[in-house]
Amino acid sequence: MQLHPGMPAPDFTLYDTEKNQVTLSSFKGKQVIVLFFPMAFTGVCTKELCAVRDGIAVYNNANAVVLGISVDSPFTLAKFKETEKLNFPLLSDFNKDVSTAYGAIYDNFIGWMKGVSKRAAFVIDANGIIQYAEVLENAGELPNFNAIQQVLAA
Repeated sequence: MQLHPGMPAPDFTLYDTEKNQVTLSSFKGKQVIVLFFPMAFTGVCTKELCAVRDGIAVYNNANAVVLGISVDSPFTLAKFKETEKLNFPLLSDFNKDVSTAYGAIYDNFIGWMKGVSKRAAFVIDANGIIQYAEVLENAGELPNFNAIQQVLAA
């Protein structure tokens, strides 16, 4: 199912890099940017998440929380977060449930890998309603961060 602005965001609970459960609905009252990414330690994913790291003040100033999600294990994500000094939570969707619920999963990635998260961005408002949705078919592209920031500012 494809999600669109105006729809309620599917709630989820995933494990972070410290093996703590993180639930989307626990952020009620804040805006949440959910960034799905294919794989830790790959070029475009590193570029994307490091750009968010370097611009985190923009999101903090908008009373927004950033959550990065991939199907990598929490252990891989912990090493990635440490290596890149990422300053926001990374969540493991190892079982692929959340990527599937958000329509952000490849049937086949690079021809032979099944069930990898697509690069996608969602802005969820303080009431749990999607305000921005972008699911990219081409993993080499980045989300439109200018559009995301405009939605946060509105």
